[in-house]
This record gives sequence, C-alpha cells and structure tokens, in this order.
Amino acid sequence: MPDADRASPEAPSTTPSEKQAEQASQTANVTDPLKAAPDNVDTVLVLDECFVAETCIDRFLGALYMRAPKTDWIVVYEKKDVIIKRKRKLITVTRSFPKRVENDFGWKDPKAAERARMPLMDYVIGGMDRAFKLKLFYLLHAAEQAGLAPGITSGFRDDYRQSIANGLKAANDKSYHGGSSRGGYGHGLAADVVSMNGGSKEERATETKRLWKWIDEHEKQFGVGRPYLNGDPAHLAPVDGREYVAHRTVSRHTKLAGKRHTRIAASSRHGVTTRAKSKAASKAATTKVSSRL
Repeated sequence: MPDADRASPEAPSTTPSEKQAEQASQTANVTDPLKAAPDNVDTVLVLDECFVAETCIDRFLGALYMRAPKTDWIVVYEKKDVIIKRKRKLITVTRSFPKRVENDFGWKDPKAAERARMPLMDYVIGGMDRAFKLKLFYLLHAAEQAGLAPGITSGFRDDYRQSIANGLKAANDKSYHGGSSRGGYGHGLAADVVSMNGGSKEERATETKRLWKWIDEHEKQFGVGRPYLNGDPAHLAPVDGREYVAHRTVSRHTKLAGKRHTRIAASSRHGVTTRAKSKAASKAATTKVSSRL
C-alpha cells in the first residue's frame, strides 16, 4: 500500500461528520473583537480589516453612536407676570424669558427607525452615504487614537426624524442628514459628534471643544469638516460637499469683502485727512503773507 494511503498512527482518521463538528467547535471559539472589548466603553477596538470592510466600519461608527449620550441644550421661553409702570399706573403684563435647559433626544432615532421598520443601526449608520462613512471612519478612528474619545449623537435622519428635531434646523426634506430632497436613505452626508472625555458636563464640554478644534486642524487631511463652525459646532460634513462649500466659502468671501471695504474706507479717510491738512497748510501760508503785507 502506498505511503499516502496508509493511515498515520499519530493522526487517526476522522469521519466527515467528525470534521464538521470540529470545524464548528473552532468557529465557536473565535472571539468577536468588538464583543471582547474591555468594560471601558470609551475604548473601541478596530481590526486591520476594518479599513476595507464596510461592515466593520459600520460597527465602529455604531459603537461610537451607542456610547454617546443623546443630550443637548435648547432655549425654552418661560412666561411670567411682571409689574410695569405705564402712563403713571402700575399694571401687570406677561413677558417671555429665555432659559437654557438640557434636552434628551435619545428617543427620537429609535422612534424614527421603528417608523421606518428598520433596526436602529441600519437606520442611523446605514442611511449615511458610503463614501462619507469611509471618510468619517478615518477621521474618528484617528481622533480615537489621539485620545479624544469621539461619540456620534446623530447620523442619518429622514424627513420624519427631522420634523421632530429641536432648535435651528433645515426644512424637513432639506436636511443634509438625509432629507428626501437630498437623496434620502443611503445619501446622508452629515453627522454630529461630541467628546466622551470628562467626568462632568463642564469637563465634557471643554473636551468637546478640543475635539472640534482637532477636527478643524485635520479637515483637509480627512476630507471632513465643520461647515457652520460655531453656528452648529457638532455638525460634520464632507469638505467637498455642497453644504460645506456653500457655508464656509461664503463666510470666507464675506470676510475678504469686509477687509476690502475696510481698506477702501481707510484709504478714503487717509485721502480726506491729507486734503484737510493741505487746506490747513494753504490757509496758514495765506495768513502769513497777509500779516506781512
């Protein structure tokens, strides 16, 4: 019998069913890298294949979304009765006073996902544009490696989700987060990010500003920036997208125009001053001549 056909005493033969059972056992022992992450949710582990696998990218962005608290600050108006003096009489009137309060919007994305009959992660992360997700992944992964602990508070939004948003916002169908007039699901080109660092709200606010500053410094490198700066500081968009170009380019042109007008005004004032000095000198010379005569 040829050696190849002879069973080795050190490697006993196995039946196909035994091989399948062994493979299943090995598969069961493979550890999911995200499930094996340490208890500290501020640390997100990413394998090398995450740089090329869309599924892994979605899971990374989803982990950043899940760890971020869905809270912000909004302005509400309280009505109070105050006494004022009008026409020499004291009268009581109702006035509205602005007040900043913390707003919990964590229920809105699940509600919108339920309405769309989709799992939450498929809705929030899956609804974003694929190219934008890749850029966002590179940016936030680098921020994570830099110790800035980014978290995503908002990803894709459909028209319904936009309709229940608070504060300054675009029309329901015009949001770059994924409004129907912007392409809808699969075409979301915006995300909101904050930092998870800090033990208190004040510390997290400071760390979040540090994260935003870091993003501003690296926007050209990763292709993602903040189109509204302080107007909507958490909002991110691709730097080559319509939203970023429309708002950041306009602001730059406005600044340049302001500087140009300032220079023109300054030169005009300089001309007026020069002419005034010339007139004063001419008048003084005439006075001297008159006094000599």
